[in-house]
Amino acid sequence: MSGFWQRRRIPLAWLLLSRQPLRLLVALAGICFAGILMFMQLGFRDGLFDASVTVHRLFDADLVLMSPRSMSSISMSGFPRRRLVQSMAHPDVQGITPVNWNFLLWRNPQTLTTRQILALGFEPGDSLFTDPELAAKAKALTSRGRVLFDQRSRNEFGPIAKWFDEGRIVDTELAGKRVRVAGLVSLGPSFGADGNLLTSRETFLELLPSNPPGSIEIGLLRLRPGADPDAVVRSLTASLPNDVKVFTKQAFIEFEKNYWRSSTSIGFIFSLGAAMGFVVGCVIVYQILYTDVSDHLPEYATLMAMGYRLKTLLGVVAREGIFLAVMGYVPAYAAGQALYALVRSSTKLPVAMDLPRAVLVFSLILTMCMGSAVLAMRRLVDADPAEIF
Repeated sequence: MSGFWQRRRIPLAWLLLSRQPLRLLVALAGICFAGILMFMQLGFRDGLFDASVTVHRLFDADLVLMSPRSMSSISMSGFPRRRLVQSMAHPDVQGITPVNWNFLLWRNPQTLTTRQILALGFEPGDSLFTDPELAAKAKALTSRGRVLFDQRSRNEFGPIAKWFDEGRIVDTELAGKRVRVAGLVSLGPSFGADGNLLTSRETFLELLPSNPPGSIEIGLLRLRPGADPDAVVRSLTASLPNDVKVFTKQAFIEFEKNYWRSSTSIGFIFSLGAAMGFVVGCVIVYQILYTDVSDHLPEYATLMAMGYRLKTLLGVVAREGIFLAVMGYVPAYAAGQALYALVRSSTKLPVAMDLPRAVLVFSLILTMCMGSAVLAMRRLVDADPAEIF
């Protein structure tokens, strides 16, 4: 019977923490706040990086051609379309799609205000996105002045999707010229573009007559099944002139992300915010554990005088840190999920909880609590039972 109760005894670390419930709640509130701050800062950072490649991910392509002068999706330069045609000479290239890419002024048909929107021009008969429904919708673009509007664009562009679903004819101005919405697509805003639309290259060149007819901003290449994309990239890079760069689709995505990581202060700002949350949490947990050890110093001294080893008592403080980490993380995780949902609904940015971030934040909270526990242990190590009594 004694063994039964021995196995079910309440841990000393928990008894010490729960002895003063108000102090425990303050500690958990501080840890939860630090966790939420880290979740939000890291979530915003990763969400903005992911949002910068919303359209990139949807391309039906194995390789992508781009001008070496292009810096990012918000600063695209053109290259000769014939480079894309020349790439067809490679035996592994099965299909191509020339794409024009630029920002044009869209007029909100309800408020008549204008706003920059990302316009993609392509041949309606070519494969542009992996969405199988796009091929049927693209047939409407064969008529001049027709566009497909991204229904996930921000509300500032007007109630286009609502009007179209109601059966209304939606006409507006794009780059100062009249266009008509012939259908809806679902792409989503990116960090560089609040909205998107698709049109034919013919309409695109009419809207932007300054763009040379033989110039494109993006070239999509589809390879035959079984082809090695990296080998084709090396082959095309050697055979094509240096006025064009060849990327795999993943490298194209990483190229865009790297621009926002390295050429802007976004990554640094949000990483600094997460670090500040970590530091705030460390201070709070250290104060709680240090005060707890100080308040119970006579009890610890008694245990040491009774023969308990210092290592055992330090383990009690360490377990307090573990309890605080777990109990503070759970509400922080739940709050992070709720705030991510709020951000998605308000901004339409792809901010979502994922396993790597959840594990990272838990590791940071655990490190924060255990590091604070180690610092608080110094008060116990310096304790002398003779001096206390």
